Amino acid sequence: MLLAMARFTNPRWSTGDSSLLSSSTTLDVLWTRAANFWFIPINRLSLEFMADFKTHITTSTVLGFVYGGVGYFGFEVPLAHCMIAGSLCSVAGMLPDLDSNSGKPQREMLSFVSVIIPMMMLPRFEAIGMTTEHMIFVAGVMYVLIRFGIGGLFRRFTKHRGMWHSIPAAIIAGLVTFMICLSNDLEIRIFKSWAVVLGFICHLVLDEIYAVNWEGKLPKKKKSFGTAMKFWGNSTWHNVTTYLKLAILIGIVASDNYVMDCICEPPIESPTTTAQWIRNLFLHDHGQTLHR
Repeated sequence: MLLAMARFTNPRWSTGDSSLLSSSTTLDVLWTRAANFWFIPINRLSLEFMADFKTHITTSTVLGFVYGGVGYFGFEVPLAHCMIAGSLCSVAGMLPDLDSNSGKPQREMLSFVSVIIPMMMLPRFEAIGMTTEHMIFVAGVMYVLIRFGIGGLFRRFTKHRGMWHSIPAAIIAGLVTFMICLSNDLEIRIFKSWAVVLGFICHLVLDEIYAVNWEGKLPKKKKSFGTAMKFWGNSTWHNVTTYLKLAILIGIVASDNYVMDCICEPPIESPTTTAQWIRNLFLHDHGQTLHR
């Protein structure tokens, strides 16, 4: 390329002067070597602009670290909750790729989510009076349902860059997190829910950034531009069902306290740390054993 530029800018070369061309063999070699030294490395540094698994998880992890740090140093949120919120933000950075019918993102996310959701619901199980054996059984059932049931539903009823890649889907993920993270402190539940929403939207923003070709003088939009940060898609059915799920979840969240007050017997105060939860769990089981 540099050789072509030199020939274009040199008037004697551009006119085809044979005396110069016949003596330019050595210069051609030098230009070729210069091109290999300068042009090829620059070409290798040009971005491919396709956000992969590593890009998404790295960005959301850094964002989760910042989010947890701001909560701890700026708002005095307990460290344990900040660590959980940061981890949730990191994992949520891969949630939108659950609609990728195959590959590493869906496999990794389903494996992690099917384990972490039952663990995070243990305080709720305890609050409704479940024994340790019941908790283990229900957690195992939830693992199977999430790992194979929900995974199968995503593979069958979603398509990549559909409505699961959207702002309403991010809000749905945050509401589900709010239901899973039981705590007497409403602000803590909201803090963790926003961590998931933030990680989810981080994925969507990266998809939009990488949907623009930044090479050249002016950026150019790709066909995938606008398929991530959206409020509705091309399918009316998918739009309606997405917002219907969103409305149902809002109703469930609004009635959560009332439902828990009705089924808890007696209401058990949710611990604020993992250590307190484990301590209360063993003391509760030990007290039942002595009573018998």
